[in-house]
Amino acid sequence: MMSIFLLLHYLIIISLFIAATTANTSSTITDRDALLALKAHITHDPTNFLAKNWNTSTPVCNWTGVACDIHSHRVTVLNISSLNLRGTIPSQLGNLSSLQSLNLSCNRLSGSIPSAIFTIYTLKNVSLGKNQLSGEIPTNICSNLPFLEFLSLSPNMFHGGIPSTLSNCTYLRILSLAYNDFSGAIPREIGEIPREFGNLTELEQFSLPTNNLQGGIPQELGNLAKLEILQLFQNNLTGAIPRELGNITGLGILALKLQKLQYLGLDDNKLEGSIPDSVCRLAELYDLELGGNKLSGSIPACFSNLASLRTLSLDSNELTSIPLTFWNLKDILYLNFSSNFLIGPLPLEVGNLKVLVGIDFSMNNFSGVIPTEIGGLQNLEYLFLGYNRLQGSIPDSFGDLISLKSLNLSNNNLSGAIPASLEKLLYLEDLNLSFNKLEGEIPRGGSFGNFSTESFEGNELLCGSPNLQVSPCKTGIHHTSSKNSLLLGIVLPLSTTFMIVVILLILRYRQRGKRPSNDANMPLVATWRMFSYLELCRATDGFSENNLIGKGGFGSVYKARLGDGMEIAVKVFNLQCGRAFKSFDIECEMMKSIRHRNLIKVISSCSNEEFKALVLEYIPHGSLEKYLYSSNCILDIFQRLNIMIDVASALEYLHLGHSAPIIHCDLKPSNVLLDDNMVGHLSDFSIAKLLTGEDQSMTHTQTLATIGYMAPDEEIIINDISYSVIVAIHRVWKRRTSIRKWRCL
Repeated sequence: MMSIFLLLHYLIIISLFIAATTANTSSTITDRDALLALKAHITHDPTNFLAKNWNTSTPVCNWTGVACDIHSHRVTVLNISSLNLRGTIPSQLGNLSSLQSLNLSCNRLSGSIPSAIFTIYTLKNVSLGKNQLSGEIPTNICSNLPFLEFLSLSPNMFHGGIPSTLSNCTYLRILSLAYNDFSGAIPREIGEIPREFGNLTELEQFSLPTNNLQGGIPQELGNLAKLEILQLFQNNLTGAIPRELGNITGLGILALKLQKLQYLGLDDNKLEGSIPDSVCRLAELYDLELGGNKLSGSIPACFSNLASLRTLSLDSNELTSIPLTFWNLKDILYLNFSSNFLIGPLPLEVGNLKVLVGIDFSMNNFSGVIPTEIGGLQNLEYLFLGYNRLQGSIPDSFGDLISLKSLNLSNNNLSGAIPASLEKLLYLEDLNLSFNKLEGEIPRGGSFGNFSTESFEGNELLCGSPNLQVSPCKTGIHHTSSKNSLLLGIVLPLSTTFMIVVILLILRYRQRGKRPSNDANMPLVATWRMFSYLELCRATDGFSENNLIGKGGFGSVYKARLGDGMEIAVKVFNLQCGRAFKSFDIECEMMKSIRHRNLIKVISSCSNEEFKALVLEYIPHGSLEKYLYSSNCILDIFQRLNIMIDVASALEYLHLGHSAPIIHCDLKPSNVLLDDNMVGHLSDFSIAKLLTGEDQSMTHTQTLATIGYMAPDEEIIINDISYSVIVAIHRVWKRRTSIRKWRCL
């Protein structure tokens, strides 16, 4: 009897096993057929990716771009992004009932999104950006997706309204619908908390720029407590900024409810009213863009509380005054207050903002003299004060603006001579002093040999070279003694000849070669702002090999072109490398606290669990190494000397420029980049060390730096780093490449 029960027990177990196996096999076949349907709908596969990797001779879970659950063998991840595929999305993809992540971005897919995709209950991430998809977003987009965390549909060609059912995706962290053709108002339901279902309490990014949205901004958006990025620029939004949003035209409770907000972009709309004080509680706000609206009144006095603010654009509004407390923002980098109704003198306190890189106060009603304190802003690269009512002379202290690249003081009432101290500005590329009341001789030294008549026109009392279309300078005739005649007749010609030779050498080896731009507007300059993964993907053509400009142990560097034409470099860290995470953290820590004209500039970062990248200044001429060992790129002795001076200036700043010295640890020609003017910029801080306290007397023995640049005893002595400097100098002057020989230095 017992044997019969045991037999029945085993039969039941075997039957259940067979049934489960049959079900799994059936489900796997369903997944395979769904993917084959997608393959059949692809009309153009330039790399034959699908033909090579997707075929029935291998299990679905072994197909490239596909990942499966280890137990059920069901497809959970589908990623065929950045393959330049053309075709449509079939409804059969909706049969992938265990799918959690779908990434078809950075292709050229067209047609509409099948509603069946939005019935996959398990979906968490949907990325369909940078395609040519059209139609309307399915109304049931969130009804069956309770776990959706990431939804990106930008850029595409979607139109119609934004479904109010988006409010059902309560776990949504990132929502990007930018660069489409949506119309109508933003659904009220998107922002309501806790009304109805609690609505989007996890949302971190909300992006709807460059659509045709109309109406006002819902005050309920102020309840999105975890929101970090809100982008609504370039729409047709009207009305006041709700106080509940802190500064989406009234910036009120935004300060209370959106305390994690880092980027707020509402520029180029039709918003009006004043900027509310409550925005000042946004402790983590880095970038505030409110230009191109009709905002009025004074800038809130409490802006001085925004300690994290780095970029502030309030241009093209109707603002009338700046409070004195504003100038307490010690770490602000970029200010754009152009095209407002600001009046009164420029405050002396502007000189307190020592790290400022760009100032645009043009097209206002500022009056009085230019503060000499501005000359103390040694990081300043762009200064625009044109189209105001400024008087007096140009301060001699402007000669101390050693980083200045562009200076526009046009259309004011400035008088007096052009300071000779401006000849010291070796990086000055653009100069516009036109339409003032300047007089005297135009300086001839420094960068002045590159400027044209447009830089000085409208100043009738200026004199100088006929090439500038100004009157020649008059020289007085004086009677001198025979001794003075001898001095003028012999010594002066000799010294003049010597000076001409020196000037010619300087012009030859330090000449910029660029014609000045006389545009009164801010030039294309990479300012600090937030970047999404999709924006970087679009700018690099899907991180194409064609845009790869460098590769190292921790990642790759790509050239990228933004939508406004700005060129940047994107350093993508290889997260498969265990030290890449630490390297990313090190570079972020280092670069947030340092700034020097001979260091590579970090514009921003992009980071999540699966992707980490730094957005860097793009240096067009590549590395010094290319010029040392290429027959097509040759550096003469003066250029090499100037580059080594640039590197030495960067090292001096790193070691002595602030309280915590920074040791680069990997100085070599491939980490020195050259810009258009052949100025050296030190880069790659992935293994650098920040020394604090007792660390300054320690030695570091971990072998991370490039072999051949480390001291022969294989220790990096923190207090004696001259070895790598000597090796680098040796390479620059001798063009040597043998690491074995350097070890014997």
